[in-house]
Amino acid sequence: MIPYPWINEAFNIDQVTPGQMDALWARGWRHFGSEFFRYSVSMTESGPEWIVPLRLDPATFLPGKTQRRVLRDNTDVQWEIRKASLSPEVCDLFERHKQRFTSNVPESLTMFLGEDPAAGPCECLEFRCLIGEQLIAVSFLDVGATSVSSVYAAFDPQMSERSLGTLTLLKEIQWATEHDIKNFYPGYATLGAGIYDYKKRLRPLQGYDWAEDKWKSWSELEQPTMTT
Repeated sequence: MIPYPWINEAFNIDQVTPGQMDALWARGWRHFGSEFFRYSVSMTESGPEWIVPLRLDPATFLPGKTQRRVLRDNTDVQWEIRKASLSPEVCDLFERHKQRFTSNVPESLTMFLGEDPAAGPCECLEFRCLIGEQLIAVSFLDVGATSVSSVYAAFDPQMSERSLGTLTLLKEIQWATEHDIKNFYPGYATLGAGIYDYKKRLRPLQGYDWAEDKWKSWSELEQPTMTT
């Protein structure tokens, strides 16, 4: 077994250059507003969960069977892509979205985007998914020089059969491909089974090996042992 180090680091900064964002993402960092963080372990009631940053090369991405079905089931949606905002419409959608949660319920979108996502610390885009004039899902994508990182997605719980969380990820990957982006970071997942397993269905997927400080294909990652 590979020893897995305990990592729990954070710092605050208001502005970061696109190249600096690329470098931070490449070392497993993420951010919510001006707070940047990375961690390898999340403690739960059932014990530690090993956290793995994820990435893929958009140019080599091929949707799987389930993802192709999600695309077919949503051919009636329209998309708008604009600078990220905390508009009343978006905040109202988030309030409906968070009703899905029974624990760790997020208070507001500012937890993930800060008070003014258009102001930084980096460029952030808003992907709006609509049926007619109805906003049914929204996601937020940070943009660096040659990399992008998916921040958060919210959707109308009454539309859950459409798998809108997966749909917004697929749209972001499409955008990254069209803009010659080299690395797409879909966020974190747990090494074992967890609520973000839908991200693990993205292929070809890489995970960040904290022990060796490098990216590996998902199949190369091993269940780690704990070190102190």
